[in-house]
Amino acid sequence: MRRKALKMSQAELGDLTKVTRQTINAIENAKYDPSLALAFKLARTLDTTVDDLFQDQA
Repeated sequence: MRRKALKMSQAELGDLTKVTRQTINAIENAKYDPSLALAFKLARTLDTTVDDLFQDQA
């Protein structure tokens, strides 16, 4: 939801965080759990916290 609110594509987020669009898609669809390092990188890129970013997936 945060990525969409920022009007950012999965490909753009992937480029910014050095992962593929497919990885972003898998994370968003709860098919892949990112490493802690990637979770923090995603949160920084999306200007939020890891807790807020992944609260609905817990």
